[in-house]
Amino acid sequence: MRPPHVRKDHVTLGIFYMLAATVAFAASQAMSKWLVAGYSFSEVLLFRALGSLAIVALMILPRHGVAPFHTRRLGAHVTRNGVQAVAQSFLMIALGLMPLAGAIAINFSAPIFAALAAALYLHERIGRARGLALVIGFLGVLLVASPGTDAFSTGAYFAIANAVMFGSITAAVRGLSVTESAETLTVYQMVCLTVYFAAAAPFFGFAIPKASDAAILLANGVLNGVGQYWWTRALSLAPPAAVGPFYYFSLVWAMILGFLFWGDVPGPALLIGSAVVVGSGLYLLWHESARKAPIAELTEGG
Repeated sequence: MRPPHVRKDHVTLGIFYMLAATVAFAASQAMSKWLVAGYSFSEVLLFRALGSLAIVALMILPRHGVAPFHTRRLGAHVTRNGVQAVAQSFLMIALGLMPLAGAIAINFSAPIFAALAAALYLHERIGRARGLALVIGFLGVLLVASPGTDAFSTGAYFAIANAVMFGSITAAVRGLSVTESAETLTVYQMVCLTVYFAAAAPFFGFAIPKASDAAILLANGVLNGVGQYWWTRALSLAPPAAVGPFYYFSLVWAMILGFLFWGDVPGPALLIGSAVVVGSGLYLLWHESARKAPIAELTEGG
């Protein structure tokens, strides 16, 4: 009898993939912010979904064929991705109304709402220390969303709504992952989002893009799809506790890109609030890793 296979972790390579994913995600969000200035949020999301779908198809279908499409929970996939479509729409609207770093910082509060959703729907115990981290993290969100300009405040509301909905999506994926593979979750996510945004585009506005803009619209989707792959690859190479903290570098790149392209200078409220949100997120990551909770969420909040 052969000895059981022991997976060997490659922490350094995993960290590299995670850092690469953060660059791809931040660049994709910056492209999205630039694009929503001239195109409807639904059109930007449609092209992003198409690009991501192409990347996912190239990654999954040659290895697994049509097997990932086999599911007995089609209704759950349709519902979960419907919520995700609305959440992504809120984030896209937020990007058009507030600084890039602020929107991403608020998006990092999704684990807070995920923990609350898991307690409500999956009956997971919160506990005193975990509950304190949730409260502190939410105070950090309020600090980031503190009024500065009317546009920032309005955008912050949409960003918070995205974080709340994305947190509920995380709880839903945890439930789905009991019977569904990562490949099944991913292919249904990309297919459903493409269908939803294609259906929404005529209602929210669709303009034939110029060739240069079409290239950026599709590149946005490709970057997002590549980022998803690198993120998943990082978690397959090393424990979440080792690579997860590096995901927060997305905020660093967002601040740099926001300054370079829009002249956004992070203020004290954004810097302190972001530090509080990131700190609570890191604590929750450590707490879940210590409990050896499975990491099932495969999607980035944007």
